[in-house]
Amino acid sequence: MIDLRREGAVFVLRYDEGENRFSPGFLDEVGGALDEVEKADGPRALVTTGTGRFYSNGLDLDWLGADPGSLEEYLVRVHELFARLLTFPMPTVAAVNGHAFAGGAMLMLCHDVAVMRTGRGYFCLPEVDLGMSFTPGMNALISSRLPVAVAHEAMLTGRRYTAEEALAAGIVAGTADEAGVLPAAVERAAALAGKDGAVIGRIRGDLYGRAVEALRGPVLG
Repeated sequence: MIDLRREGAVFVLRYDEGENRFSPGFLDEVGGALDEVEKADGPRALVTTGTGRFYSNGLDLDWLGADPGSLEEYLVRVHELFARLLTFPMPTVAAVNGHAFAGGAMLMLCHDVAVMRTGRGYFCLPEVDLGMSFTPGMNALISSRLPVAVAHEAMLTGRRYTAEEALAAGIVAGTADEAGVLPAAVERAAALAGKDGAVIGRIRGDLYGRAVEALRGPVLG
């Protein structure tokens, strides 16, 4: 489900569970991997990526449908993952190998930098087409990480952005083909790994303090 490897100063965390939805098991394993990375010594940076067609498709709606009474507890865990990445004590880069939809798109936005694969995959916030609104924490996260006009369009229309469109909109910082997306992300991460991780985490925590506070506040408003 989760593969964690170290390439010099860069940890590569690969999600490998089909659509990489946020099942409880997925959240457990990602949390454990982040614990391991955080405890490591020396210069560090983190790259996350998926496998095949998906970076992540977000919330595990099938699991929620089978256990709707766990919605609030589940969202608390998802929000905490977002908040943790926003304050993570090292540079972070997302290698978006495929579709980043809904919560998966928000997970991507929690990173300092994203590199998106060309030729396959979209960045999309489809909640409006699913008849769903955003939690206060999700709203704060998206609005803090995207230009206002782009957040408006993405959230209200459910537009699917290709890699080239996401780059033009300022959603991602770079693009690469299938073979190049992970190496490009690792290269960017390696260039940042020497920066003081604790300082990085504090700066990010201050910069996105409103989003972090909202993510760690009431999940259902």
